[in-house]
Amino acid sequence: MQKKYVTREIEPAVTKAAGQFSVVVVTGARQTGKSTLLRHLFPDADYVTLDDPFTRQAAEDDPRTFLQRDGKLIIDEIQYLPQLLSYVKLAVDENRRSAGRYLLTGSQMFPLMEGVTESLAGRAGVFQLLPFSYRELAYQPGSIEEIFDKILQGFYPDVIVHGLDRNLYYSSYVQTYLERDVRRISTVADLSLFQRVLELLASRVGNILNINEVSKEAGVSTTTIRRWLSILESCGIIFLLRPYFKNLTSRIIKSPKLYFADTGIVSWLLRYPTSQTLMRGPQGGVFFENFVILELLKAMHNKMANFNLYYFRDSNGNEVDLLVESGDKTTLVEIKQTATPRADHFKTIKQLLPKIHNSHGVVACCNNYRETYQANMNAIPWHELFNYMLSEQQQIPNE
Repeated sequence: MQKKYVTREIEPAVTKAAGQFSVVVVTGARQTGKSTLLRHLFPDADYVTLDDPFTRQAAEDDPRTFLQRDGKLIIDEIQYLPQLLSYVKLAVDENRRSAGRYLLTGSQMFPLMEGVTESLAGRAGVFQLLPFSYRELAYQPGSIEEIFDKILQGFYPDVIVHGLDRNLYYSSYVQTYLERDVRRISTVADLSLFQRVLELLASRVGNILNINEVSKEAGVSTTTIRRWLSILESCGIIFLLRPYFKNLTSRIIKSPKLYFADTGIVSWLLRYPTSQTLMRGPQGGVFFENFVILELLKAMHNKMANFNLYYFRDSNGNEVDLLVESGDKTTLVEIKQTATPRADHFKTIKQLLPKIHNSHGVVACCNNYRETYQANMNAIPWHELFNYMLSEQQQIPNE
């Protein structure tokens, strides 16, 4: 069966980079569509994957001959042979005018980026491809029930586009792809214990990460938990939202908040059988929060927007889900699983605005249009958050 191709929003940026840089690198979790993207954009390029042990051995034995091609070359899974990057650098330096000559993908972002930084600084355009966004799939915002149908499924191409069974896919994903990456990055003696830790993390999605608590419940050291968190972040399974504490009281909580890079994986790990169970359960709000933050993050990567994302919480329990820095502007965002924004949703935002220069507040929710609460405070549909941020970025700064 021929798989359907869905246009990715990142395509113009990747194509532009391939016209300016000798090397383009697309990173991201496994199965987000990295090689599919490059093969679609550059159909005439040669394609090799270092996931194939024979290809990998050939590249390792004679890297110079391996890299000699008449046209462009797509090298999939470059993380399996990071030493090849130094030979890519030599080949590029011999002909710096050859734009888009090597097109690389990699699934282990931290180790890969270390190699790119060391070998290809100034020679490579680097991108991160996340799973599909709501915008890419051309979904209408729809009802909250329809949104949770998608949250349960997740946004990996094989599930959301090609129709693979959700349970079979995520079981295979965790057992095969994740475990293979885990073993490659770090020696993990007990993979069942690693999965237990993954499930413990899933139960804490959208919450401030307490490593000591996870360590105690799992029965492993905090050092091990930190190492495993680094692996999961490196593989693109989780992401950590750091706290904002600039120019504010030192009593602010400084541990990160934990989110998953796809809601389908975390809903599978927590064994939610239906979207209704998820939506009406105790974690419905944090799943919606995870989903909205992911949509913003995807749009940022796809459109190359220069925003910084944080959260805020102090020791008194005052919390804002998201702070977005853009230039000299700061947007405080509360994310609510409701179609009816209320005044109390702006409570913490209202307290913090006077303390943060050139700031404004937003409640992102399931309403249908922008509603003004008072000056510098609006409730907007969740799917307009990225465009709202762009419009605020382009406005003249306050005096």
